[in-house]
Amino acid sequence: MTTPVVSLAYHSGYGHTAVLAEAVRAGAVEAGAEVHLISVDEITEEQWAVLDRSDAIVFGSPTYMGTASGAFHVFAEATSQRWATQAWKDKLAAGFTNSASKSGDKLHTLQYFQILAAQLGMHWVNLGLLPGWNSSTGSEHDLNRLGVFAGAAAQTNADEGPEAVHKADIATAEQLGRRVTETARTFLRGLAAA
Repeated sequence: MTTPVVSLAYHSGYGHTAVLAEAVRAGAVEAGAEVHLISVDEITEEQWAVLDRSDAIVFGSPTYMGTASGAFHVFAEATSQRWATQAWKDKLAAGFTNSASKSGDKLHTLQYFQILAAQLGMHWVNLGLLPGWNSSTGSEHDLNRLGVFAGAAAQTNADEGPEAVHKADIATAEQLGRRVTETARTFLRGLAAA
């Protein structure tokens, strides 16, 4: 059996995004991945090497002022060394984000991750879930309660701490971790067969 290596390159300003990172990690581990959590504002050369040998990299950041955090942008700019050598070409990529508002322009952050991944030659893995909480029989406890397709999105009130991250958003992030791992396993088997 192929064990995919999945790394989460993320920044968390106040702990909310770290909760999501842990949820993505849990889902990926459950699906059988070797998983590495890498806080991009403290990244080391050893952790860059881990990213280089990963089969999939999941980007994560809070959404601040309509985009990823400044710390994540610094990391993204540093990936230009990988871009120049095509070091991450054909790896899988995915993303997750959190903001205080229901929309909060989270989609823009996920699209920023998608463009970064495309520039690096990576293949994007979407959430793969239908929207929840969009019918009279739905509820805020549905998976993908915010109806985002590009990646996992969460909403946490600005005046509450990381313990308040919505359970449905945590479960959605876990699903993203499972999906990335399963997709990576399939992709690796296909590469081996080719």
